[in-house]
Amino acid sequence: MTEMNYAGLDLGMRALKYFDDFGGIELPSFISVGGGTTVAKMHGFKQTQVMQIATGSQRYYVGKHAHDQGRPIENLDYERLTESPEIVALLYGALTERIRQHGGFNAPITCFVGMPIETLSGDEAKRNVAAVRKWMAGEHRWEADGQTHQVDIAQVRVTSQPAGALMDFLLNDEGAFVPERKAFMKKEIGVISVGFNTIELMVVRDKAPIQRLTAGSTIGVRRLLELLDHDGHFTLGELDASLRAGTLDLSDAMPIWSREVTGAIEKRWGQQWRRFERVILVGGGSVLLGNQLVKKFGGKAHLPDQPVLSIARGLYKQAFSGRKRGE
Repeated sequence: MTEMNYAGLDLGMRALKYFDDFGGIELPSFISVGGGTTVAKMHGFKQTQVMQIATGSQRYYVGKHAHDQGRPIENLDYERLTESPEIVALLYGALTERIRQHGGFNAPITCFVGMPIETLSGDEAKRNVAAVRKWMAGEHRWEADGQTHQVDIAQVRVTSQPAGALMDFLLNDEGAFVPERKAFMKKEIGVISVGFNTIELMVVRDKAPIQRLTAGSTIGVRRLLELLDHDGHFTLGELDASLRAGTLDLSDAMPIWSREVTGAIEKRWGQQWRRFERVILVGGGSVLLGNQLVKKFGGKAHLPDQPVLSIARGLYKQAFSGRKRGE
């Protein structure tokens, strides 16, 4: 069998999450181009380091403080995920972080990719999957802060983000079923992923989604930030950086947003969640909401130890499981 690396990739709008044998990388999905004059280091002031990715003749700043460095790109429609220079640069940023922490790749990569449910539904589903495979599969070469890197992504398999969360719950680190959870595959399990752009709801029974209980809604964390800055004085990247730093006053906006979130869940599921065996809660929004969702679903709620990385970790486990079966 050809030697292969296996990875899970969650193409999130707030952060791109990558997971492989060495663990997880979370790169905030903010990007800018150009930039003005760089101010020299001054006594008493911090010098913020922002990763610069070069692909061909174009250079991008990526990550947490990218919007402070250049002209922000905030195109958050789904075309950004399927085929855009921004998503390529963000992937290179995450791979660069992985290489810096753990060294280069000694073999090609098989990558399981998680996408929003809406991109995998309707007439555009096949086109979206084909577009992701087209730009991601193959040899990649780029520069990060002047240093050249190269990887070969041999295979790309696309699934939904909630499916990754489900696999994280069902499988252990070796890609095998957790013994006490294997029987859950025959029962109904709900998944709620509260991301940056969307809230994704999925219910699975006997390895198949229940379509009428599966949907996405565009009231993710982005909606909370818009409530905080209704005059549009800040970019979403700047607001998100402040949110991560804990410097935003959420006292007025959080109650409104949390009611919108629970309202979207109620609209789709009603009280039918009471028949589910478990309700899995993932995504950065589930952390922001604290114990509210855990309390709502009582003893059925499952919040993983790494809610933000759970989808990417589950996709990695699924890829790893496929290796064991020789897929």
